Amino acid sequence: HSYPHCWRCGTPLLYYALPSWFIRTTAIKDRLLAENEKTNWQPPTIKDGRYGEWLRNNVDWALSRTRYWGTPLPIWECPSGHATCAGSLAELSRLAGRDLTGLDPHRPFADDVIISCPECGNQAHRVPEVIDVWYDSGSMPFAQFGAPHRNLADFERSYPAQFVCEGIDQTRGWFYSLMVIGTMVLGRSAYQNVVCLGLIVDDRGRKMSKHLGNVLEPISLMDRHGADAVRWFFAAAGSPWATRRIGHAALEDIVRKVLLTYWNTASFLVLYANAAAAQGDCWNPERTADAPPVPDRPVLDRWLLSELNALVRDVTGAMEEFDPARAGRKIAAFIDDLSNWYVRRSRRRFWEGPGTPGGAAAFATLYAALETLTRLMAPITPFLTDYVWNVLRGESGPDSVHLASWPAARTELIDEILAGQMALARRLVELGRSARAAAGLRIRQPLARALISAAGFAELPGELRDQVADELNVHELAPLQAAEDELVDYTVKPNFRALGRRLGSGTPAVAAAIAAADPAGLAGRLRASGTAAIQVGGMTVELGPDDLIVTQTPRSGWAVAAEAGETVALEASLTPELRREGLAREVIRLVQDTRKSDGLDVSDRISLRWATADPELATALTEHGPMISAEVLAVDYGLAAAPGGLAASRAGEAREHADASLGLTFWIRRAG
Repeated sequence: HSYPHCWRCGTPLLYYALPSWFIRTTAIKDRLLAENEKTNWQPPTIKDGRYGEWLRNNVDWALSRTRYWGTPLPIWECPSGHATCAGSLAELSRLAGRDLTGLDPHRPFADDVIISCPECGNQAHRVPEVIDVWYDSGSMPFAQFGAPHRNLADFERSYPAQFVCEGIDQTRGWFYSLMVIGTMVLGRSAYQNVVCLGLIVDDRGRKMSKHLGNVLEPISLMDRHGADAVRWFFAAAGSPWATRRIGHAALEDIVRKVLLTYWNTASFLVLYANAAAAQGDCWNPERTADAPPVPDRPVLDRWLLSELNALVRDVTGAMEEFDPARAGRKIAAFIDDLSNWYVRRSRRRFWEGPGTPGGAAAFATLYAALETLTRLMAPITPFLTDYVWNVLRGESGPDSVHLASWPAARTELIDEILAGQMALARRLVELGRSARAAAGLRIRQPLARALISAAGFAELPGELRDQVADELNVHELAPLQAAEDELVDYTVKPNFRALGRRLGSGTPAVAAAIAAADPAGLAGRLRASGTAAIQVGGMTVELGPDDLIVTQTPRSGWAVAAEAGETVALEASLTPELRREGLAREVIRLVQDTRKSDGLDVSDRISLRWATADPELATALTEHGPMISAEVLAVDYGLAAAPGGLAASRAGEAREHADASLGLTFWIRRAG
């Protein structure tokens, strides 16, 4: 025979047939299947799969266990074999002829109770078995109230539960016992919605075990990474029903990409609100009413509010469908957009302060986004969001985010066209950055122009074109159109995997036709309309972007990047004027880093003096002095009049800084 073995000690396990007490669950099999049909399972496959199969193959429940600890089976037997079941301590008192309402209903006390058999009058003793602990768990809905003997109204208000959640292994445990006992005793299942959790394994995919030494204690994880990071992992870092790998790296990733980014964005708003207050223009949430109406705000604000309300709609839908992972993905993506696109692109307006229309719009928009985002995140990350809420909330706001209402989406602010245009603009920016990186062009080095070829580019609003030009650091943005063939050489190859799935045995003939076609013409048609037609054996075959692998090799003087029919070509040649502007931007970066390292506040105005032996750098610093002064908040700017710079006039207040790669020495101090 082949025997199972004990996983702890490795010895064989032997099965023995023993007498047992059963509940005839097979008698209610059809009722259980009907209750299952009314239940919303997540994932839905569990209903007819794992759990449905368990119900369809239902056998009677072996209720008794031959153990000492547990709930004693309340059955008394006499020598004649008559069995009496006591349903309460009051009933047991009547059977025993004495008051047992204060009895501890466990062994050995229950074993000491002897009753007279109601059928024959002989003494009856309790049977030695205890009840399966899953029966205790399944009785929880009414046992917690003591119902039906007391608190019946409280129980009826809470039954059935709207939601239960446990590991997927509970399809044969708690989920089953709840449904069986509820259906047998009360005529309906104990729950309406179920989320089955997958197993949690270590970062190598192994089951956690003391034997392997890979157990991660929850409290230790919370102490190291924070409770909210652990909560986010379990709720939103993957489908709850999927097996997930947990480790310190996964939690550190959540903290860095989600929680810290959210925290830093909230800190950004507080920082610039305080900076405005220091300049005598205090901003608080009540001033959101001073901002221009949403339709009159800059395109970035309208886009963010559109994305925010789409987020509210999507997260609400995901939560109502018991899918926190989808909600988490949406929230994480929005946080990234908020920090790495909106805030970065709007920073100048925050510098201007809330006293300008653009600044007022930026403050109001960012506050609305953070306030709503905090409410959306609160169920998953209750501690961090409650802290941020109390920092951000206005005078009329609830004391806790958990006392605030769930946000409702303002669908009139959702602009799908603008969302698509912004997505295109950001793709063009990414292509431009790729082209710069491939050509070794620093992002701070201005270029003369960028030529764009992409469906929808002509319809981009002027504001969005300006955003793209500023991100790419180019003076001019223009359509590529006919000039493209002069910039690159094309290679077009068939994508055999995509063609094979679609065309099967016809793939070789189509591949040969692609190889024989004019690469530039094929790529141009694909870019213009999204498809390209070729003739194969007298038949026309339509090809899409996935069917072709288009490679562009830039010609000298251009940096080109393309993907999925969209192309950005950067003119890489530099004039002396462009080189000097690039030097000025390098100086701005250097001074900004120095401001930060010297502990200056973002609103601090400075005096700046510089010295250099490089004539081109000196020309750049003079020529672009106004731009440098505006960017670094220098109210006093110029060439150092004497050795020591500012230190010569105000000893001890200015620090000397030097950059050997630029050949620049400069001195800064707070103005005043």
